Order: sequence, then C-alpha cells, then structure tokens
Amino acid sequence: MEFDHLEQGLITVVPIFERLDLLITQETQERARLLEQRKTQYSREKNSIALGRSIAMSSNQEDQFNMADLSSALPSATSAFTDEDRAGLVNVLKNKLENLTGKHPDFLDTLSSKVRQRVGVLKDLQSRYDELEAKYLEEKAELEAKYMKLYEPLYSKRYEIVNGLTEVEGVSDDNLVDKENNESKGDKGVPNFWLTAMKSNEVLADEISESDEGALQYLKDVKWSRITGAKGFKLELFFDPNPYFKNSVLSKTYEMINEEEHILEKAIGTKIEWYPGKNLTQKVLRKKAKKGSRSPKPPITKTEDCESFFNFFNPPQIPDDEDDMDEDTAEQLQNQMEHDYDIGSTIRDKIIPHAVSWFTVKRSDEFEHKNPYEV
Repeated sequence: MEFDHLEQGLITVVPIFERLDLLITQETQERARLLEQRKTQYSREKNSIALGRSIAMSSNQEDQFNMADLSSALPSATSAFTDEDRAGLVNVLKNKLENLTGKHPDFLDTLSSKVRQRVGVLKDLQSRYDELEAKYLEEKAELEAKYMKLYEPLYSKRYEIVNGLTEVEGVSDDNLVDKENNESKGDKGVPNFWLTAMKSNEVLADEISESDEGALQYLKDVKWSRITGAKGFKLELFFDPNPYFKNSVLSKTYEMINEEEHILEKAIGTKIEWYPGKNLTQKVLRKKAKKGSRSPKPPITKTEDCESFFNFFNPPQIPDDEDDMDEDTAEQLQNQMEHDYDIGSTIRDKIIPHAVSWFTVKRSDEFEHKNPYEV
C-alpha cells in the first residue's frame, strides 16, 4: 500500500518537474536571445559613433562635404546594417549636418561654374548692402535723437496750453489758472485732451472702458524716450492728483531684441497703487444671502479681473518654464505680447506726435479716420 501511494505521488510530481524544466529551458533561451540582440545593438551603435566622428573630422578639414562619399563608405563601416538601416543613418546625418551649417552643403556643387561665379558676385553685393544698411541705421538713430530735441520745445508748449499754464494769443487771461491759489478762473486749458485723442484711435478705443474714462480725465501729458544703453523705448503717462491711484507717473518700458523687426524681449510696467475700492482692473461681485435665513449674514463678495486700459501696465510675461508650454498656450501668449506692443507703439508713433489731430478728428462708429495726420 505504501509503495502504491509513493508510485502515485511520483506520477503526479514528475510532470510538474518536466514542465518546470521546460520553462527554465525556455527562459534560458530567451535570455540568450536578448543578450545577442544587445551585443548586435551595441556593435551598431559603436559603428555609428565611429562613423559620425569620421564625418565630423573630415567636415572640419574641408569646407564642403559630399554626401555621395558617405553612401559609398557605409557598407564597410556598417556591414552589420541592413539596407534600411544604412538609408536611415544617411538621412539622419544629412539632417544633422544641414542643421549645423544652416544650408545644404552640396547645393553650390550642383551649380555650373558660371552660375557659381555669378552667385559670388551677388554675395559681394549683399555684403556692400549690409554695410550701407548698418550705416543707415546708425545715421537714423542720430537723426532721431536730433529731432527729438527739436520736438521738445513744441511738446512743452503743448503741455502748457493743454493744462492751462499759458494762454494763446487772442484769448483773455481770465481763463488762466490762478497760480497763487491754484484755482481756475474759467475753462482751464483743453479739458480731456488726451482722453479724447486716445479714444479717437481704433486700437486704444478698444482698450478704454467706460470706467477708465474717469481716471484718464486726469491725464495731463504723455511722453516717450529711448532706453539708455539698450534697445527699446519707454512711455510715461503723467497724471494730476486723482481719487483713483497715488502714482503721479505710470510708465511702460519695452526692451527689444531687434527694433527693426519688432522683436520684443520683455515689457515692464509700473505697479499701480490703487486707492481702496478704486482698482479699475478688478470688479467686485456680491452675492446676497438666501432669503429666509434666521440670522442676517453679510453678502458674499468675490473679486474678478476685468478689462481696463490700465491692464496695459501689467503686461504679459514669458514664464521661466516656457519650454513646458503647449502650442496653444504659447500661441496665445505670443498674440498677447504682439497686441501689447501694438498699443505701446500706437501711443508712441501716433498719439504723442499727432495728439491734436486725433483730438479734432471727425469720429464715427466705423473709425473711418484712422490716420488723421496723413495727407
């Protein structure tokens, strides 16, 4: 009986060991196959690195690199590669070299000698043009600085007239400001001069809300200047004392990478010191308590950002982790920065030099007169 039980147990156990042995054999074979794959991959990578180094060395020794030579060299250097592998490597190296040089290395080789000579002359002409352009930009900056000084007395006179500090010929002095008591004896200067001029411009009119108008009535002058020691410009908006904010000057600085191409690096605006409850860039939402409540509760308030011209002084900024932005976010930020620069350049190039033309423009809902100072 004991022998029968033992025999029956062996009959049960043996198949289990046989299956286990089969699994071990299969695992060993799989490991061997993976090891062989890794060896082959390592060999290919080593050949690729060696080939890349060889190409880099030859490209440093010669100004031009013939990609046809690479194809002929591949079989000996990468004998373990398939045809598909070799073709892929050729394309990768081509793209890499073209990205490094910024051009197709063999393009000029495809041209006839006569065409290459003509291209050489064209390159000489381009060099001469670049020299003239650099001189033009230098003289342009000098000319701009010269006329900025000539404009200044006119801007100062305009400031005095607009703010009632001086009177024009033929108008009674009764309307001037009493400088001792700082009180007006009549109509002072030109009321709402800058607000009216800005609202007449389509770009700026879209930025000015009805709530903004109260604060912009205190705007008494607008100036711009070049940034010292850098590319870009600075806007300054000067305000009379007002019930909205403490600042007497709100400024906006544009630092440029390339002014000719209008490539903006960053914009910096003044932090506005709003008086309590006067922040025009925010609105307060109040939610009343539910009816039937036993004990009266104060209303729930919530603050939200809102559209305002004064958002202009809080420009969009490029985040430190800009590489992590998705395409839609990056495009939205780009549009915001372009729009912000459009507002600043409009104030600089149109409103400041031609303010009275914008003030007197015949306004219409369609903004037919977008450039009132054009002949």
